[in-house]
Amino acid sequence: MERLYLVKLGGSLITDKTKPYTERREVIERLCREVAYAKRRGVKLILGHGGGSYPHTSAKLYRTAEGIVNKRSTYGLGVVHYDAAELNRIVMRTLLDLGVPAISFQPSAFAYCNNGRIKRIFLLPLLKALELEVLPVVYGDVALDSTKGCCIISTERILAKLARELRKFYEIIIVMCGIVDGVYTADPLKYKDARLIPLINRKNIKEVEDYLSGSHGIDVTGGMLHKVRMLYELAKYGIRSHLINGNEPGLLKRVLMGEKVRGTIIEY
Repeated sequence: MERLYLVKLGGSLITDKTKPYTERREVIERLCREVAYAKRRGVKLILGHGGGSYPHTSAKLYRTAEGIVNKRSTYGLGVVHYDAAELNRIVMRTLLDLGVPAISFQPSAFAYCNNGRIKRIFLLPLLKALELEVLPVVYGDVALDSTKGCCIISTERILAKLARELRKFYEIIIVMCGIVDGVYTADPLKYKDARLIPLINRKNIKEVEDYLSGSHGIDVTGGMLHKVRMLYELAKYGIRSHLINGNEPGLLKRVLMGEKVRGTIIEY
């Protein structure tokens, strides 16, 4: 079965979350060059990226994750989508300037939710893009919701749903690029004694959950406990995940070329 990588560039990695609407242009350009390198060598992938300081700013203002809660909610829905798309345009422009045949897939147009969870997703255009060797690019976005009216769907949830659906056609490997080396015993941005966990599987998942839910792990960037649980559930379907540091030049390229690198692997 042909291999397909689902790659996520974290919002904290490609934007400065301390400054609204501020991308890290040099990081975006470097990571897109690494994707372009792998794509030219025949690696099949879907690229996803977080929103960081773009849609998060307006989503907080309009309480979009809560749904339609007041008279400003429907207007806010449009603003949050616009902000998410703005960052996506920067990523897309970078890929196109590098000669990568890429096309953006707007999640609010192909996914439908119920109470914040993706229930239906339309795959045919994305499958056709992969067949044509075009790079699909998805991103965290708003979505319409049958219960709440609207919600936020993160890039991770989108890629998780795609992984479940596409495993019928491909061998799926997920690559999460963040601002730390992987999963640690505590928040490495706060605690110097935090240790990297190179492998998470059924033998140590409970121990890892204890680390991440403890007082030293509760504030790990990106909600690491939720992320680990989600990826471990995917591992039960044979979907392996790699968590790596996107700030380290060349690391994403090496993973996509099948090399073993520093980070955390999650498997069953």
